[in-house]
Amino acid sequence: MNDIVLYCKSYRRDFLRLRDLLESINQFNTDRIPFYISTSIADRDALFELLGTEGYCWVSDESIIAANPNVKPGIEKEHSGSLSQQVIKSEFWRLQLANNYLCIDSDGIFIRAFTKHDFLAPDGYPYTVLHQNKDFFQLAINRGHQRVEHQLRTEAERVKELFQRIGPTYYCAPAPFIWSAAVWQSLDREYLLPRGWTLWDLITPINPESLIYGEALLKYQPIPIRAIEPLFRVYHYDWQCFLLRRLGETPDKVKQSYLGIIYQSNWNAGLDYGVPGKSLPSRMLRKLKHIGRWLQAYF
Repeated sequence: MNDIVLYCKSYRRDFLRLRDLLESINQFNTDRIPFYISTSIADRDALFELLGTEGYCWVSDESIIAANPNVKPGIEKEHSGSLSQQVIKSEFWRLQLANNYLCIDSDGIFIRAFTKHDFLAPDGYPYTVLHQNKDFFQLAINRGHQRVEHQLRTEAERVKELFQRIGPTYYCAPAPFIWSAAVWQSLDREYLLPRGWTLWDLITPINPESLIYGEALLKYQPIPIRAIEPLFRVYHYDWQCFLLRRLGETPDKVKQSYLGIIYQSNWNAGLDYGVPGKSLPSRMLRKLKHIGRWLQAYF
């Protein structure tokens, strides 16, 4: 059992991004922390063809799903890809490969050297990304994106209510997440099993996995809470990226505070792998909006 591993749940559209992530891990993974990638069995051959088979260990999404005896085979086919991805990431601990895992998305890259001590305290307990997101909320409000702030706050309050917690609103995001198997186990034991549920019942489009993990940690506290700020600089939206670049932010400056960068794939479609999923007019309209938000950064 490893004390910590790196893990990425990916799928075909993100394989070009995943290739960049793998290259950055090979470059900066000082302690040679094991790196696991999971995809569906159907995507395995495409993964091996594009990335090769060196520098990571592949496991199937299906094996992660099957590791929970209370889940019926093929349940992922009954849910959207984005929701299935959240559940599979959250169930990776069931393979018993590590006590903790750094769950990183395909659209992230490391930009400087890292060791396991960036994720684990000296006594072996993991750090937890835990904060109130005030800087991002204020930036969104300042730039006229109040809807972003409102949606995230509403989402967090909804998950708090599930666990009947009163107090400050905390976020265990953005990715990458340092997740403890002990926290997921406590959620399963204390919350899901008594209700006859699995994570496929609890995680929904309005109850994301990162908030559920954080509330389970705060509620059951199976590990000490050692809060740290986000590990990566995440550009959630193109307008955020454009504005911060205009203000002088560069990767060289970012590496002074962060281990890596994420350009979220929901707005950065240039690295999508395979045939585009949207029509040409839709892609052109998206590009025009992208340019408009770039211009807006100068006003």
